[in-house]
Amino acid sequence: MRAVKSRDTTPEMRVRALLRRFAPGYRLHRADLPGKPDIVYAGRKLAIFVHGCFWHGHDCARGAREPVHNADYWRAKIAKNRARDAVHAERLTAMGWRVCIVWECELKDAATLEARLRAVVNGGGQN
Repeated sequence: MRAVKSRDTTPEMRVRALLRRFAPGYRLHRADLPGKPDIVYAGRKLAIFVHGCFWHGHDCARGAREPVHNADYWRAKIAKNRARDAVHAERLTAMGWRVCIVWECELKDAATLEARLRAVVNGGGQN
């Protein structure tokens, strides 16, 4: 676990590169917000989390993979991660923030992800 980075991961860097094209001016890892969002647009009250599919239990092929070794530990850990993510999203929403979650698997289709991010940053679209 020590080798797993919590910031500046490859998926996060790719999302930031997309955002720089049309919406620069974000801040990174605001510790004063619940969950320490990966990318924050304070003026727009938008918090963006970039989640790895396996680590956060996404329902895609990679996220639904069953761990081979120490399966009980990993199932419990991923369940705790999902519960923690939900609490952070609720707390941010209660504070008046919009929350957007970008899944690692979404990076495969950069054009679709860019369109989604443009919509979210501009105040519309699905989070």
